[in-house]
Amino acid sequence: MDDLDRRLLALLSEDARLPVKTIAGRLGIARNTVEARLRRLRMSGVIAGFTVRLGPAAAEERVRAVMMVSVATKRPEEVLVSLGRLAGVSMVHTTNGRWDLIAELNCADLRAFDRLLADARNVGGVAETESCLLLASHPGMVTNG
Repeated sequence: MDDLDRRLLALLSEDARLPVKTIAGRLGIARNTVEARLRRLRMSGVIAGFTVRLGPAAAEERVRAVMMVSVATKRPEEVLVSLGRLAGVSMVHTTNGRWDLIAELNCADLRAFDRLLADARNVGGVAETESCLLLASHPGMVTNG
């Protein structure tokens, strides 16, 4: 990836529905160049897909949680990939300390959350999990200093 790829990804991160013509204009390059780079970024796995980010009104309806995971295998990356493929897992992080992985969960309702927990616990190599529901978000409440 070069600087042009990074600028292209930054534009798509803001609005994944931007037309190729608009992207080309903002980057000062030809449409064909944008299309070729998008194709290459998709084929290489840099772009895994395009999605919708829900606004606060829609997000309040969903069940959000984090799940800490202890891995009992010599190949933790396999567990990470398997968890990341489960519907409802939006991100998996490696970490240090007591837990090996932390998964961000986003489910339609408590029934979907319950199914996701069961599916995650059945992933080969998962030794133990602990989950915490995210009850409310408080943007702007954090102070630095």
